[in-house]
Amino acid sequence: MPKHIILDTDPGIDDSLAILLALASPEIVLDGISTIHGNASTAQVTRNALAILELAKAGNIPVYAGCELPLVQPSLLSPETHGDSGLGYAKLSEPLGRPQLKHGSDFLIERIMSSAEEVTLVAIGPLTNVAMAIRKEPRIVEKVKEVFIMGGAIRHQGNTTPLAEYNTFVDPHAAHIVFHSGMPMILTPLDVTYQCIFLKEDLDRLLKIDSPITKFIADATRFYMEFHDEYQKIDGCVINDPMTLALTFMPEICDYESLYVDVDISTGVGLGNTFADFYNYEKKKPNMKVALGVRPRMFMELFLERMEKLAESLSAR
Repeated sequence: MPKHIILDTDPGIDDSLAILLALASPEIVLDGISTIHGNASTAQVTRNALAILELAKAGNIPVYAGCELPLVQPSLLSPETHGDSGLGYAKLSEPLGRPQLKHGSDFLIERIMSSAEEVTLVAIGPLTNVAMAIRKEPRIVEKVKEVFIMGGAIRHQGNTTPLAEYNTFVDPHAAHIVFHSGMPMILTPLDVTYQCIFLKEDLDRLLKIDSPITKFIADATRFYMEFHDEYQKIDGCVINDPMTLALTFMPEICDYESLYVDVDISTGVGLGNTFADFYNYEKKKPNMKVALGVRPRMFMELFLERMEKLAESLSAR
């Protein structure tokens, strides 16, 4: 039986690749997308989500615009990382579809509470929508099957401050609510995603297929590769979000440890820092499973094969 998922996201270059991977994976059914401020404004990432779905001939999947600002912090967008549109150098047509009228957080509540099937939530942007949904309807904590979260840096350095990963830094207060909610969570931090590098050779492999999908991936990731080279001296680009999505149906990509994890919501350099109590100093039960080991090429081969099949199938239509 395919796994039903809802995707909470801020597309974003790697978020867009996660959407494509979801569409290319028969193990899952993408029931809908809620969008959140982050890599670009909520209005922009909502347009991006609609345009990517239409590019992949999946415009029937509903998109719900969510929160436009973090709970407490001021807005922090990232045009230097993802470009002004959020999609690097990629230029997609203005989408024909429009977002649904329901707010993204209300969609999360409605889908989780009313579904006859167990629902998996994949949250790959700031956690504002998820936190709002918990505050509005606390029963979703018991009803959701599992929540996969891309965020945090446990032993790894931050990618936004010396300590903090982008998603948890943008809305640390939302992350704090979610981390303490009791939801069954699987965290994918920078510790594993930064070992999964999409290389130029990987892109060259995809470009052997002449398709709007491969052209989009090339135009988007070329910008991302330039960012990683200039700011982080990485050859290639880190594609955090597709790896998180892949774990929903191929968990063996990573090794996990059950840990108590918290996020710093104080002011100062520690804001947004995620930290794990490895030695149980706090005497608190683990609140999530954390991916701390990874098989990078297992993931990358999966990603490349799925993108090849998606590109070929759409070109054949």
